[in-house]
Parts: sequence; C-alpha cells; structure tokens
Amino acid sequence: MRHTYIIVVASAILAGSMSSCNIYRKYQRPEMRTEGLYRDVNSDTDTLKGDTTNFGNLPWREVFTDPQLQALIEEGLANNLDLQTAALRVKEYEAQLTSARLAYLPSFNFAPSGTLSSFDKAKPSQTYQLPVAASWEVDIFGRILNSKRAAKAALLQSEEYRQAVQTQVVAGIANAYYTLLMLDSQLSLSEETLKTWEESVRTTRNLKDAGLARQAAVSQSEAQCRSVEISVNDLRRQVRETENALCLLLGRPAGQIERGMLDEQVLPARLSAGVPVQLLSNRPDVRQAEAALMAAYASTNIARSAFYPNLSLSGTAGWTNNAGVAVVNPGKLILSAVASLTQPIFNAGANRAQLKVAKAQQEEARLAFQKALLSAGNEVSDALYLYKTLQDTKLAREEQIMALEAAVMETETVYKLESGTYLEVLTARQSLLGAQLSQVADACQELQAVVTLYQALGGGRY
Repeated sequence: MRHTYIIVVASAILAGSMSSCNIYRKYQRPEMRTEGLYRDVNSDTDTLKGDTTNFGNLPWREVFTDPQLQALIEEGLANNLDLQTAALRVKEYEAQLTSARLAYLPSFNFAPSGTLSSFDKAKPSQTYQLPVAASWEVDIFGRILNSKRAAKAALLQSEEYRQAVQTQVVAGIANAYYTLLMLDSQLSLSEETLKTWEESVRTTRNLKDAGLARQAAVSQSEAQCRSVEISVNDLRRQVRETENALCLLLGRPAGQIERGMLDEQVLPARLSAGVPVQLLSNRPDVRQAEAALMAAYASTNIARSAFYPNLSLSGTAGWTNNAGVAVVNPGKLILSAVASLTQPIFNAGANRAQLKVAKAQQEEARLAFQKALLSAGNEVSDALYLYKTLQDTKLAREEQIMALEAAVMETETVYKLESGTYLEVLTARQSLLGAQLSQVADACQELQAVVTLYQALGGGRY
C-alpha cells in the first residue's frame, strides 16, 4: 500500500512537470510599430536627422556644461524628496522579490507544547512535545514561478519609475535654471530701460518748462515710465518665485540660487533623435509600461495555474513523552510525513472569472504600453519641431529688432525737428522693448527645447 501511494504521488509530479510547459509561456514583447513615430524626421526639409546616434544617450554633464547648473543637478539628485521616495519604493519591491524567491524553499516552524492533567486528585501527569514542522509546496504548474516573475516585473517597474523621476528632476532643475537666467536678463534690460525712461521724463519736463513740449508729452512719458516700473516689479516677483520652486526641487528651504548668465550658455554641437525603436530601451516610462505588462502576463499565468492540482508536502520531527494512553520518560522520537494533492473541481466559476479578469488586465497593460510608446514619439516629434521653429524665429527676431531700432532713431529725430508727435516716439520705444524681451525669451525657450528633447529621448540616466 505504501509503495502504491509513493508511485501515485510520483506519477502526479511527473505528469504535472510534463504538462506544465503547455500551461504558460515565457513573456515575449508584443510587436510594436515604431516607424514614423518622429513624423518628419529624415524628411528632406528636416534639419535634425535621425540615426543610431541618440542625443538622449549623452551623460547629463555633457549636455549641461554650466558648472553652477551641474552643481545644482548633483544637489538635486542627492536631496530631491521625490527621488528619495522612489528609491525607497525600489527597496520595498526588492524585499518582495526576495520573499517570492524564498517561496521555493520549505518552511520550518518550531511549536513546542505541554500538558498538565490530573484525574480524581491523582498526581498530575506531564506531557510535552518538541516538534519541528516543515511544509513545502511543489511548484508543478508554475504558480510560484510566475509569482516570482510578477514580483520581478514589479521591481523593474519601481526601478524604471525611479529613473523616470531622476530624468524629471534633471530636466526640471535645468528648465528652472534657464528660466532664472531669462528673468535675470529681462530684469536687467527692463531696469536699464526704466533708467532711460526716467531720464526721458526729466528731459520732457524741461522741454515743457522751456515751452518746447506740451503737457500731453509729459503725461505720456510718465505713464510709460510707470508701466516699465510695474514690469520691473513683476519680474522681480517672478525671480523670487522661480528661485523658491527650484529650491523645492533641490530639497532645501527657499533661498537665493547662485547662477551664471544667459549668454554664457552653450548648446550641444549636434542634436540627434536616434531611431524610434530606441525609445523602447531609453525611455523609463516606456520601460515601466512594459514591466507592467510583464507583471500582468505573470498574473494571468497564476490565474491559469489555479485550474490544476496543487501538491503540498509536510512533515514533523521532534521529541514527546506522550505515548497515547501512557506517559513515558524520557521522551521518544516522533516522525510524520504527509503529502496532499488538491485538484479544483467546482469553485462556483470563481477560477474562471479570475482568469477572465487577469486576461482583461493583461490587455489593458498592453494598450497602456502601446500608448506610452506613442506618447513618447509625440514628445520627441514636438521637441524636434519646436527646436527647428525656434531657429527660424531667432533669425526673424534679429531682423525685427534691427528694424525697430531704426524706427526709434527715426521717430526721435523727427520729433526733435518738431515734425512728429511724442506718441510716435513712445510707440517705437515700447515696440523695441517688447521685441528685446521676446528675444531673451526666445533664447531661454531654445535652451529649454534642448532640455525637452533630451528628456523625451530618455536622457538623464547617467
């Protein structure tokens, strides 16, 4: 009888091992179409050609060469609170993966117990057991294996999330830094303009006192001077708010930020988007979406394994002085072993329903993976086109400023000859100031377009 039982159990294990290959397959990346993700890249009109050289693969220190910006990025990577939280999440999933791996091993429990009993006031008898119990689930149909794979995919998700946060921190610090440089330049330009307008107000008042100008010219000059003063105050507020926002990224209290000058910034000599398929390996959010699909795939396999038998082995070894109807001393060795095989027959459709849920969640994860890839392609395409249009805008802005400078000189000359109105001078000066401020903003936007492209290509990993 004993031999027959062993043969039955061994046959069940062998049959399960042979059939488990048909229950599930290893995860394989679904086919993802990457052609055309960058839209116009490699077209005849595009100045940014896509090849295997990927701008996003450069270390961030080679992209951001300003020493003060590099110091801020290093501080942010060390102290940013969101990045620290993401790192802790990685540790959590590392522990869960370790737990999933240990599920392959048997578990041991030491459970000593004792009893004191007496009948009709007789001398109490003492019994005890000092057993060590062991149990082990034989992974015939891959439930433990797929649980481990799901935990590994979850760990990969957390690692990619941490990398995505790091990329955002690097890009966020760079963008805030360039915004500060832009505001500094605009503030400096506005303050110089304010001095000019204050001098213009004094000159106009003197001309009025001499009978060479009207009160309307004085009023218009004073109004324009106050307008520039309001703009200066607003720029100072924006500088302070941007500094505070950058300090938050750095994980430090609000304060002043040491920085350079906007015209000292140097862009990388060559920008290349690489080939679209590189997004699958470079973009942390795309890799995170694929890791979620891997976890969902493993969960589907776990749900499928619930339809098949579950084999558990358990045993006990230890010492006892309880011989059933008698107490013996010293204690004797006890041994026991049990094997159980559970085959689901009817669970009110719960297993089948759970499998349907798992398959639906797997399909949702696949669609999310596809959407993440498409969104990444859109971001790269937008960043490339933004950089290209800014190059065209830069040339047009220079021509605009040259024309406005000439207009200011001409209107001032005409006004001095008393052939024109002071309103024409005001209008020309205001248009020139607006164009100069826009030129500064264009320079900042060009730098931030490079940051956006770098982030869209998965940069900031090193």
